Order: sequence, then structure tokens, then C-alpha cells
Amino acid sequence: MALKSYFPVPAMQLAQRLFIQSRSLHISPLSSAAAQVALSRYEPDRYLPYEKLEKNLQIVRKRLNRPLTLSEKILYSHLDQPEEQEIERGKSYLRLRPDRVAMQDATAQMAMLQFISSGLKRVAVPSTIHCDHLIEAQIGGAKDLARAKDLNKEVYNFLSTAGSKYGVGFWKPGSGIIHQIILENYAFPGVLLIGTDSHTPNGGGLGGLCIGVGGADAVDVMADIPWELKCPNVIGVKLTGKMSGWTSAKDVILKVAGILTVKGGTGAIVEYFGPGVESISCTGMGTICNMGAEIGATTSVFPYNSRMRDYLVATNRKEIGAAAEAHKELLTPDNNCKYDQVVEINLNELEPHVNGPFTPDLAHPISQLGKNAKANGWPTDIRVGLIGSCTNSSYEDMSRAAFLAKQALDHGIKAKCAFTVTPGSEQIRATIERDGQSKIFDEFGGMVLANACGPCIGQWDRKDVKKGEKNTIVTSYNR
Repeated sequence: MALKSYFPVPAMQLAQRLFIQSRSLHISPLSSAAAQVALSRYEPDRYLPYEKLEKNLQIVRKRLNRPLTLSEKILYSHLDQPEEQEIERGKSYLRLRPDRVAMQDATAQMAMLQFISSGLKRVAVPSTIHCDHLIEAQIGGAKDLARAKDLNKEVYNFLSTAGSKYGVGFWKPGSGIIHQIILENYAFPGVLLIGTDSHTPNGGGLGGLCIGVGGADAVDVMADIPWELKCPNVIGVKLTGKMSGWTSAKDVILKVAGILTVKGGTGAIVEYFGPGVESISCTGMGTICNMGAEIGATTSVFPYNSRMRDYLVATNRKEIGAAAEAHKELLTPDNNCKYDQVVEINLNELEPHVNGPFTPDLAHPISQLGKNAKANGWPTDIRVGLIGSCTNSSYEDMSRAAFLAKQALDHGIKAKCAFTVTPGSEQIRATIERDGQSKIFDEFGGMVLANACGPCIGQWDRKDVKKGEKNTIVTSYNR
């Protein structure tokens, strides 16, 4: 949970607000419902912006007079001065007003120093800091976390106190990986969020445009300066059929990466659509969007659907789900909208994939992996298996892995190589401990690491190989 929470609305303000609401019965049910839904449990005095977004979008619709993709709807509804801006995909530069900012601890330090130097008293938009990048994996979650807190106490103290002074939420070390925390607590359908990390697009699994930026961009937004983005092209990925058997959401993005390559998404938003979308869970959609970074995409997004509403309900945000349902037209693409490129994937035919080594677009169907490894001279002795990272650290991911480990244990099989698991958040860690998955991992021979980035970003004090020694590891990571 967050180290710093937000203060509730003062009683007098609340009374005034209730009085005003009682005098506003003429407001339509749709607009009043959205207007009174808090952005998050930590920001009870800030509300979903759907009403304003709808107004902006209507202005743009009259100007363009054509069907719009979901990506366009979210971007254009966040325009600063939508009446005046030039809008041309792939050419014009848009001045945007993001809904919120998220920063991880490695990049937040300079961003907060720059914001402090601005002389402003508070950030202009809801913003959060997440401590996940400075925790090195060594011997296990609890001890690694304690060591990181000691080594980085000056950094954590600075970020915590600066956040408290300037109105920035602070998620302490051990609370979880930034993108999982955002998905669980802050992302909402239609949000425009910028984050100081390349895998910020994870939030597209909840129907928002979440874009990775540098610290300077984050400072601009926190200082109430419009954020500039070259109007992206839109690549449509049509999903047909239904996932079944061994196929998972990860296989969708591994397949897409094999098709588009590491440069194929440059300057574009990847937008998923089609009947196959309904067979993917919300966290699965997050996995797919997360790895859009590996194909160079500006971000990735899924249209609002029932799976997102289920996730909002499960994470105690049913009011946001109801508001999104009431504004579904804003959160889904128009019929007959045009994409700059379309890729089609039949989920009925999709085979489990493993991508790599050395580049995330080197895709191998699992049936071909052994043959390809031998042909290329890759070591076939797997030394470590790693599950987690912001891409695959949800409760669903943990449960799938534990289910397989349990089957192996039932047949007397344990891990024959090192095996690590990284939960995406403290909520997930506590839940897998409660539900027994942690015990299964332990019995199988695995180690549960701290709720942090860890080995995925190189924060791994590895001892099992010598420097330069060729070896093979298999991960659910995104690099």
C-alpha cells in the first residue's frame, strides 16, 4: 500500500458539494454519474473527466467529419484547444493535456529536482512515484528488500519527502512494480497517462493511452504545460478466433513482434480490435500492450469491454466500470474507421511462442524451438527460469505457473534448474501467499523475489555462471 495517502475532502467542502449536487437534478444521468466518480481511492476530490473528453471529441468530430479509431478518440479528446490545432496523422504535432503522471524511482529523482527548481508549490495533475528499480535480486524477497532500503535510503527519503511536499503519491519499496500498481489503482478506460518508463503502455490493457516519456516531459505536465506529441499513425491488429489450450496473451504479442519487428511500430499506436479480444483477460491485454515497447510503438491499446469491467470490479473500482460503460462510445473505435496498416491474427491457429535470443522479434513457435536452437548452436541446457516483470506478474500469471508446478509435483517432478518468481505488487504477493501458490513455488524449488523489477532490468546478483560463459535462460520478461 502507499506510504503517503491523500487527505479526505474537508467536511465543509463535502457539505457544500452535497448541497450543490442536490440542486443539480437537471444534469443527465450519464454526465452526473461520471462527474462524481473519483479518479482513484487515493484522490477522492478528483473526478473522471469523461464529460470534458466528450465535449472535446465533439469539437474534433465536426472538424474532421470521419470515423475515428479508439486511439484518435482518446488523443483528440485530450487536446489543449481542440478548436484550433492542426490534426494530421503522422505529420502534425499535438498539444495534449494528460490526466496523470507516473514515475519510477530511477527516473523520478531528476524529474523531482527539476520540478522543485520551477518554484511551483504543487503538481498540476495527479502524479505518483513508484520504488521498484533499485532493488537487486540476490537471496530472496524479504532480505533483498531490506538491503535495498538500507542502500537507497537517501533516495527513498528524498522521493518520499518531496512527494509529500508537492502532492505526489509515494509507493514505497516493496509495494510493487510501477505498471502493475498503475493497472490496479490508477488506470481507467480512456485515460491519457505519461510515465517515465518504456513499458508504461501496460495500462492499455485497461483501455487507456499510457505512453513512456523522459523525465523532462513529466515535469512539463506536472507544471501544467501542454505536452507535445507527433500525431501518431495507427496500426490495427485484428484478432479473430479464441485462445485455448496452452496459448496465452503473451503469445499474441510475441507473434506481433515477429511480424512487425522491433522497428515496425515506430511512430504509431498499435490498436487491437476484433472478436478475439473478448477471449483475453484484462491483465492479458496489459501484457500485450506492455510489450508494444519492444516493437517501437508509441503505445498500444484495447477497446473497452466486459473483461475490463470485470477487472475494475475485482480491484474495488466498480464505479469507474459503471461510468466507462455509460461512455462506451468514447472508449471504442467507430465503425468503418481507417487504420494505416492492419495485421490479422487468428487465435484459433496461434501456437505458443518463445522469442529471442538477443532480440525480442526473433519469434519461434514452440514446436520449432528445439530445432532452431540446435541449428544456431545455442546452449540447450536451461540454467534459470524466471517468471515476472511488469509484463507477466499478475495474479493470473502467478496462478498459471503454480498450476503447472502443482501438476509436476503431483508426478514427483521438481525444478532441475534455478527458478524465480516476481509478484507484480504486494497485493498479488499477499494473495498468492493466501491462496497457496507461494507454497507450491517453494515446494517446486523456486524462489519468490521482491515485488520489483529485479533481474528484468539487470538488478540480479547472479552467481551460477562465470562472466562471459554462454548459457540459456528462459523468462517471461519483455527484453
